[in-house]
Amino acid sequence: MWIEFNPNPLGKRIGDCVIRAICAVEGITWDEAYDILVYYGRLFKNLPHANEVWGAYLRDSGFVRRSLPDTCPDCYSVRDFCNDHPKGIYVVGTGTHAIGIIDGNAYDAWDSLMEVPQFYWEART
Repeated sequence: MWIEFNPNPLGKRIGDCVIRAICAVEGITWDEAYDILVYYGRLFKNLPHANEVWGAYLRDSGFVRRSLPDTCPDCYSVRDFCNDHPKGIYVVGTGTHAIGIIDGNAYDAWDSLMEVPQFYWEART
């Protein structure tokens, strides 16, 4: 299920999907997530939304990166991922977008359930 979620203080919804996803799964504010990713970006000499930057933060926060099977690369959607993962905390990456998922619900500023996931980060329990 999609739950409309946009913690951006100005209601913007372009270019900050990683920040929104981290807000959802970590329960922190947009400003806190942004500051964390800027710090990690400085460490890696890269932009806050780069996969290596937010991936390093999630890894340091106890998440584990997992791959999705490539048996049906264009027919498996974020909706399918949510249905297959009814419990747990995840950040799903599509290659161009990131979505926070909690207990089978996708938290995003727009309905991204039909996007095709490439990988995901799973919170350790």
